Amino acid sequence: MSWLTIVGIGEDGLVGLGEAARGAISSAEFVFGGARHLELAAAAIKGEPRAWVTPFSESVDAILALKGRKVCVLASGDPFHHGVGATLSRHVDASQMRVFPHPSSFSLAAARLGWPLQDIATLSLHGRPLDLIRPHLHPGARILALTSDEHGPAALAQLLVEAGFGISIVTVLEALGGPDEKIRSGVAMSFDLADIDPLNICAISVVALPGARVLPFAPGLDDDFFEHDGQITKREVRALTLSSLAPRLGETLWDIGAGSGSVAIEWMLAHPSLRAIAIESNPERAARISRNAGQFGVPHLQIAIGKAPEALADLPAPHAIFIGGGGTDPGVLDAAIAALRPGGRLVANAVTLELEALLLARHADLGGSLTRIAVSRAGAVGTMTGWRPAMPIMQWVWVKS
Repeated sequence: MSWLTIVGIGEDGLVGLGEAARGAISSAEFVFGGARHLELAAAAIKGEPRAWVTPFSESVDAILALKGRKVCVLASGDPFHHGVGATLSRHVDASQMRVFPHPSSFSLAAARLGWPLQDIATLSLHGRPLDLIRPHLHPGARILALTSDEHGPAALAQLLVEAGFGISIVTVLEALGGPDEKIRSGVAMSFDLADIDPLNICAISVVALPGARVLPFAPGLDDDFFEHDGQITKREVRALTLSSLAPRLGETLWDIGAGSGSVAIEWMLAHPSLRAIAIESNPERAARISRNAGQFGVPHLQIAIGKAPEALADLPAPHAIFIGGGGTDPGVLDAAIAALRPGGRLVANAVTLELEALLLARHADLGGSLTRIAVSRAGAVGTMTGWRPAMPIMQWVWVKS
């Protein structure tokens, strides 16, 4: 039996709700929502209104404590699209809920602009880093980005300018669906819109200038994209390494001896559900990894500063591990093998004879596969051109049974 009702409400308030949704609000003993939501629905609320508190988890606890009573939660638009419904569903079974969705800000914006939703990127940057938009910045792309407040559109425009997309068109859609709805556009590099409503969503038509930072979808990004001090898994080897790591939905990677963080970053770029922890003992490199993560639009990359294997203690168990540096340090391989989940993949790249010897011994004991990677690049030889070989890499790939 359902005790919890979630009602999506728009800026048009009760007028935009059906009879059943209005009835759910009126019959509830307790009505939770933001101050704006409670004001929009005030005429229908008969029970006790309760505004969200900070931290939000306390409001969730308050709702759960009322299980069995008639509780209504008011949400913006579609409660299950970056909304409170997604949070509550982790605690309340669907059979105990009734949900009345309202068109989301994304749906309303797409309708106003005539943009097919299936053809565009939709991002919630509400309370999240703006850097998350960076992987979506491709020439010709269309993006809908929900912002946190009235300052969000200008900050987004500035990010576009810095990334080389300054002539992109930024359309700000404010208070959609309500009496104060407004739609205004400007070019990112000359963005000067003022008095923006805090409730807004930005539509971006992406146009790239020469030299814009466009992140290709394929693994093995150019080394020059990364800030590094030479400690980086090179492009060609990185592409093969990502292929061997074989990322899958929702998995976590440990990048041990992360250097520039290139492998962890490309792992996370493969899919939004992927998580990674970069383990790096050098504080300067750790700071560099953090900067790289922001520039690649994966600011949520976790960085563990410390030397393996000690730094591995208490980290979430990984589905995959990459060892690119520090593999010869005592105990690192043993700790990695022990921590890896069943079915997980371990990929270790050796450039030194010492690490090669260790990996050969582990291959003899545990099996797996060995691959030798040799890359040569054309370079000047006097007045002519010849091949200059990079140091060969031995890669050991092992799957834990």
